[in-house]
Amino acid sequence: MNAEDIHTAITLLREEYTGWRKPAVTIVAQCERSPYKVLVSCIISLRTKDEVTAKASERLFARAATPAAMAALATDEIAELIYPAGFYRNKSEQIHEISRRLISEYDGKVPDEIDELLAFKGVGRKTANLVLTLGFGKQGICVDTHVHRICNRWGYVTTRTPEETEIALRAKLPEEYWIPINDLLVAFGQNVCVPVSPRCSVCRLRNICSRAGVLVSR
Repeated sequence: MNAEDIHTAITLLREEYTGWRKPAVTIVAQCERSPYKVLVSCIISLRTKDEVTAKASERLFARAATPAAMAALATDEIAELIYPAGFYRNKSEQIHEISRRLISEYDGKVPDEIDELLAFKGVGRKTANLVLTLGFGKQGICVDTHVHRICNRWGYVTTRTPEETEIALRAKLPEEYWIPINDLLVAFGQNVCVPVSPRCSVCRLRNICSRAGVLVSR
């Protein structure tokens, strides 16, 4: 995929996206632009299926929707509310500690700078960038496993890690696509360009995709 093909790819993905289920964190952000809820739902989503993340986030926010309310809960109660999210006990402690720090150090408000977000335990670049883009509407590129895999599969970048992919995309991807690319590629990666045996026969991008690393497809 060359530099010009990316415009075609994004256009086609936007057309297809309307028929796909939106990522759970995106749904949270669209219901209410709350950096705190985006942050917490991102933590819940790590190594957890989207449908589990959506239900766990809904239960948790019905009980505690602010840092103060969350910090008032016991970690065991948080864990019970987000179960069966992966590593739910560890995540409950992270959510509780982040909430406590937001109150004591940030007047209950989520910071909007990536370096400050990365200083919180359990917050990596994927989560920090989602908070900036979906929570604050600031420019950023969130690179998760889907974005990393698909951009390399396209041949748009050649990188080894999500961190390298983010750097490469910042240098190459038109800024107008920085925020939407995560939503589009997560949905695309869940429905068509799956990790193993992607559905290339029905993919509208097949003529501009390099299919790098694809050994078996459908």
